[in-house]
Amino acid sequence: MNKTDRLLAIVLELQRKEVVRAEDLATLFETSVRTIYRDIQSLSEAGVPIIGAPGTGYSLMEGYFLPPISFTAPEAVSLLIGTDFIEQRFDDDYRVRAQTARGKIEAILPESVHNETSRIRKAIHLLISDKQVTPSKEKEYLEKIRRAILDERKINFHYAKRFADSERNRHSVRTVAPYGLVLVQGSWMLVARCDLRQDIRHFRLSRMTELIDLEERFKLPAHFNLREFTPPDDRHLRVRLQFNLDIADKVKESNYHYIEDMEEHQNGLHVVLRVRQMDELLQWVLGWGAGVIVLEPESFRNRIREEAQKMLKRY
Repeated sequence: MNKTDRLLAIVLELQRKEVVRAEDLATLFETSVRTIYRDIQSLSEAGVPIIGAPGTGYSLMEGYFLPPISFTAPEAVSLLIGTDFIEQRFDDDYRVRAQTARGKIEAILPESVHNETSRIRKAIHLLISDKQVTPSKEKEYLEKIRRAILDERKINFHYAKRFADSERNRHSVRTVAPYGLVLVQGSWMLVARCDLRQDIRHFRLSRMTELIDLEERFKLPAHFNLREFTPPDDRHLRVRLQFNLDIADKVKESNYHYIEDMEEHQNGLHVVLRVRQMDELLQWVLGWGAGVIVLEPESFRNRIREEAQKMLKRY
């Protein structure tokens, strides 16, 4: 990185953070602290209002803002593809904002970069299948939940779990403090603290109904970080399957989220899965027909056998 690029990058880094130490800038730009000192002096002499506090670091004077000077074609393509994704997967409010952002980005591109960007975008297509398109009801809930997160207000909804609990109940009413939204394998999930369970839980938007905003407020815990949050793994049931080798490639390409390990043997593809309940695997295993055998546990072999016998009676 030459000095000019580094000076601009330093200003942008100072814009992103309230205070930055010279040592951190040196590490980021792979140079010496002494060089950073000289760069800061050069920026100050050029009129950039940098405030330095001994032992603390550097910051920009409040109100100072330097917009990005230019985008390279790959940078512009990255941003424009991002707007395409947001337009297809987020709620209507963000869809409109994505369209506006795309127009602004395209408007500031030099002609040469704009032409190259258009050529690259024609060679890249973000294809989302009908199964991955967010339904209108989910988009409506997505917008409501997003606003509740920003306003730090609790929400209430009816929720249908995929499988019944030990008391054979699937439906419940939940009041939660919404902490964040996560897109997992094409499905929107809400991460929230549940009043009923008194703990952090995650809920699929597709299983929610009758969602309403509440006046009750909550405070996001200072220690909570959505990017670092990992839900506890409660998949304690281990299942081993053996697939015929002629469908091994299809199994690998399925990217089934419960698969933990797979290995090819002479007699077939051995696959290990971990689940919470055996019923979570039932439909998927049956979908492979005679191409799969349950090796263990015996209880799941029996469950498959019972289901096959019920199917046989229908024919």
